[in-house]
Amino acid sequence: MRAVVQNDKSRARAAKAGTERRAGVAKTAAATTALALAALLTGCAGDPAPAPAQGGPGHPLDPRARQAAERARQAAEHARLVAAARRWGLERAPLTPPAPPAEKPRITPRDGFEVDGQEEENLPPVFTTVPTRQKVVFLTIDDGAEKDPAFLRMMSELKVPYTAFLSNYVIEDDYGYFRRMQAQGVTLNNHTLTHPYLPGLSYEEQRDEICGMQTVMKKQFGKAPTVFRPPYGNYNGDTLRAAKECGIKYAPIWDEEVFVDHWEYRDWDRRLHPGDIVLTHFRGRDDWNGTMVDDMRRFLDKVTREGYAVARLEDYL
Repeated sequence: MRAVVQNDKSRARAAKAGTERRAGVAKTAAATTALALAALLTGCAGDPAPAPAQGGPGHPLDPRARQAAERARQAAEHARLVAAARRWGLERAPLTPPAPPAEKPRITPRDGFEVDGQEEENLPPVFTTVPTRQKVVFLTIDDGAEKDPAFLRMMSELKVPYTAFLSNYVIEDDYGYFRRMQAQGVTLNNHTLTHPYLPGLSYEEQRDEICGMQTVMKKQFGKAPTVFRPPYGNYNGDTLRAAKECGIKYAPIWDEEVFVDHWEYRDWDRRLHPGDIVLTHFRGRDDWNGTMVDDMRRFLDKVTREGYAVARLEDYL
């Protein structure tokens, strides 16, 4: 009888220990879930959620766990963008652009505007639209006179890519502003030294304008660009020959232009098209009835409303 009682006590102690172990596991799991949820909510509140922990050597994360972590990251980033869009007064968050094509579109003079001998001399193509079926447009901003810090914050928080075409006579008073822009991942390109009407100049004068700006860009921003926009969108054969001599490979102009209070179009249908290049300028209240932020609000609301994402031009060249 004593042996039976002892066995019963042993089984009871074992059962109690098992219950305590299971309770401990449950508490640990609950604590882990709570921490993950807190991290996700923190990301939604403003800052991106931290990257999910790795499984460690010999303990890789289960594929389903990786998928769940990625979905949580995407949800947190979407919530962050929605909050940023609300802060900047947008109708909705900008759409995320698709991955750039693995094979870049081939842009030739036939996609834009030709001059005599352009193909034979392999001159930089001039174009208004990038040949793509992806529903994206490209934002390009010219000159550099207005240096609005709110604009930099807005575009950084919304993660909207754009390309700047700079003229030295309006940026030389504050190169640092454009270095901050470059540090945010923006590509800075050539728009000549003094923004002249290039077809009215000799070949040598045009070369001095373009090559001179290449020198400024390399000195101030560490790199001479390969993309150039002729001022006013005006050029001739000498413009493209000078640009080629200065190391330029592409000379995009634009298909639409956005102002703080209206849009202008080249095409008769007055619509956005996949791959269109949109122009605006670094301007403020001295030139417009509004700010760069107002201008970007008009641009982003329209393209998002029509189902377009803003992509980085250089990713398609």
